[in-house]
Amino acid sequence: MRCKSNRFHNINHFTGECSGAFADLGTFLPLVLGLIAVNHFSPQGIFMGFGLFALFSAFYYRRPIPVQPMKVIAALVIAQGLTPGMLQASGIMMGAILLILAYSGAISWMAKQLSPAISIGIQLAIGLQLIWMGGEMMSDNWSIGIIAFGALFFSRFISLPYLAMPLVLGLGILWQYTYGFAPSFTLSGTTPWQLGVPSLEEWSSAAGLLVLPQLALTLTNAVIATSAMAKEKFPQDKSEQFSPKRLATSSGWANLLLAPFGAAAMCHGAGGLAVQYHFGARSWLAPAIFGISCILIALCWGEGVAGLLSLIPLAVLGSLLGVAGLQLAWSKRFTDGKPFCMLVIMTTAAVCLLVNTAAGLATGVLVEMARRQWLLYKDLTS
Repeated sequence: MRCKSNRFHNINHFTGECSGAFADLGTFLPLVLGLIAVNHFSPQGIFMGFGLFALFSAFYYRRPIPVQPMKVIAALVIAQGLTPGMLQASGIMMGAILLILAYSGAISWMAKQLSPAISIGIQLAIGLQLIWMGGEMMSDNWSIGIIAFGALFFSRFISLPYLAMPLVLGLGILWQYTYGFAPSFTLSGTTPWQLGVPSLEEWSSAAGLLVLPQLALTLTNAVIATSAMAKEKFPQDKSEQFSPKRLATSSGWANLLLAPFGAAAMCHGAGGLAVQYHFGARSWLAPAIFGISCILIALCWGEGVAGLLSLIPLAVLGSLLGVAGLQLAWSKRFTDGKPFCMLVIMTTAAVCLLVNTAAGLATGVLVEMARRQWLLYKDLTS
C-alpha cells in the first residue's frame, strides 16, 4: 500500500514539474513568437538564449525561478518594428546596469526601502495587466478561451491537478489542426541565425526607447517582487538564496553574455513564479525541462517545429496568461491586512496602472514614509 502511495506521489511530483515548466507560456510564447514572426528575428538565437539562461537558473537557485522576456522591450520592438541590433543593444545595456546595481549594493538598499505592502501593490497591478492581456487574447475565440481557463482554474480540485495544463495545450493544438483554422502565428522554418554588432545609432536609440521604460519594471517585478515571492514560497530555504542581489546578478550576466549572440532581453518574474508554482513546479527540474526544450527547439528549428508552434491557439495562451495574472494579483493581505497596509497596496497598484510602474513605486514609498513619520509623531506626542 505504501509502495503505491509513493509511486502516486512520484508521478504527481513529476507531472507537476513538467506542467510547471511550461505554465508561463502565456507570457513567453506571444512575445517570443511575435519577435520571430513579425520582426523576423532568429528563432535559434532567441530560443538558445532562453534555454541556456533557464538551465543556469535551475542549478543556481535549485528552485523554479522563471526565465521570461523583458516585456516592455519585447512589446516595443514588436509594435514598432525595431531592428535586431536594437534588441541586442537593449539586452547588453540592461545586463550591465543590473550588474552595476548588484555589485555596488544599490539593489539591496532599494529592496530594504520597500515594505511588503508596496511589493504586493506592484504585483497586484502587474497581475491585473496580465489578466487584461489574457482576456484580449482569449477574445480570439471566447468559447475555447473560457473552456481552457475554466479547466486550468478548477484543476486544483482534482487528484492530479498538474495534468490540466499539458492536456489543455495538447487539445488546443489538436483542435486547431483538426478544424483547419488559420495558424495563430506565421513562422518560417528557414530563418537564419543573426549575429552582428549594434550600430552607434542603435545603441543610442535603444537606451532611450527601450532601456529606460524597462528598467523600473525589471527592478520591481523581476528582482524585488520575485525575491519576496520566492522567500514566501520556499521558506525552508535560506533567504539569501533568493536575494535581490542574486536575481539581479543572474539576469545581468545572462543578458550581457547572451544578447550579442541573438538572445532576447531576459529576466526573472514574479508572475512566472506564481503560475509555475501553481501548476506544480517545486524544484530545479521545472526550469531544467524548460531550458532543455528551448535548446532542442533552437537546434531542431525547421518547418516541423515552426508549424507545431504556430498551431497553439491564441485563446489557450490567453487562458494561461489569465491564470498567471490571478495567481500574481492575489495576496493573503487582502483578507488580514491592516487598513493602512491596504491603503499602501491600493495606492501603489492604482498609480502603477494609471501612470507606470516607476510612478507607482515612488508613490508607495512616499505613502510608507508618511506613515512612519505619523507613527513617530504620535510616539513623541503621547
